[in-house]
Amino acid sequence: MSVLNRIALFLVIIGAINWGLIGFFGFDFVTAMFGGQTAFFSRTLFGLVGLSGLVCIPLLFAPLEDEEYETDREFRRNPDLSTEFGEEADFTKVNKDRDRDKGKGKGKDKD
Repeated sequence: MSVLNRIALFLVIIGAINWGLIGFFGFDFVTAMFGGQTAFFSRTLFGLVGLSGLVCIPLLFAPLEDEEYETDREFRRNPDLSTEFGEEADFTKVNKDRDRDKGKGKGKDKD
């Protein structure tokens, strides 16, 4: 999500909270904080909230992205076999030595 979309979403949330306060309690927070509906800053904030609503319209139609799925797909593409306790042991050298010893007849594995 771009910075513009995040700012717009933040302003839309402020507007939604203000409308909720108006609807439930009859209290207009923005006008109370910034000097009434005709004050320059109140009108500017109302205008920015309105523009933010327009900017957020494409978010309504954007495909849903599941971050967990994306992480899982990334894991399958580039597996990291470490654990939270440390890295997984690398047994490639041990396996090569064992295979080399098998070829010479020195090592006998019991199955």
